Amino acid sequence: MEERYNTNNTSHTWMTTAPFFQGLPEMGVEKALIHLVTRTHPANQVILLENDWGGSVYFIMDGWVKIRTYNLDGKEVTLNIIGRGELFGEMAALDEVPRSTDVITLAATTIASIPAQDFVNLLQTEPLAGMRLAQLMARRLRQVNRRLRLRESDSQSRVADTLLFLAEGQGKQENAGTEIPNLPHRELSSLSGLARETVTRVLTKLEKKGLIVRDQDRIHIPDWSALEKTIV
Repeated sequence: MEERYNTNNTSHTWMTTAPFFQGLPEMGVEKALIHLVTRTHPANQVILLENDWGGSVYFIMDGWVKIRTYNLDGKEVTLNIIGRGELFGEMAALDEVPRSTDVITLAATTIASIPAQDFVNLLQTEPLAGMRLAQLMARRLRQVNRRLRLRESDSQSRVADTLLFLAEGQGKQENAGTEIPNLPHRELSSLSGLARETVTRVLTKLEKKGLIVRDQDRIHIPDWSALEKTIV
């Protein structure tokens, strides 16, 4: 189901839920969101396909998506998992070339989209918006570099780093520590570059050590620094 929103009613919400918009002039944000459209997607639905043209930029209002590509052997590789408040599709909008990855929902997800030109206009008129985008790209590049450096590490280090990677991007602070979604092991496998069976064994080991606590939907990290110390 698709809805169009009047930005007079939603701009304040967006500025508080989407870090990209925080601190930007209200008038500039309202102008950028004038053609905003939202759509709710079920789990496991493809939102964007590699080689699609970049006509819009997308913001996640609720839910989770994964960014994937394929290696030379045709094996799926998960590059990132992002959730509420994050954006995607910005690169194709900026360089006006086909998209380089697929985007698939991991749960029921509500996504807002704005035309690429409205996004570009915001960057051109509001310097802080350009700085926010540069910071976002720098953070994602650092995360990828860190994961690449750990490709030769042991399995426990790689799974622990994957959990911290998710916590860094989408972790929710609770009294009991940091909470992240309990993703299917195949997703953690793709993110860490390990076999699914290996990921399952490592998660069980980390849980027995008290470094994580799992329930049906969430993984809790009681002590961030303790989990970080397992990475060698």
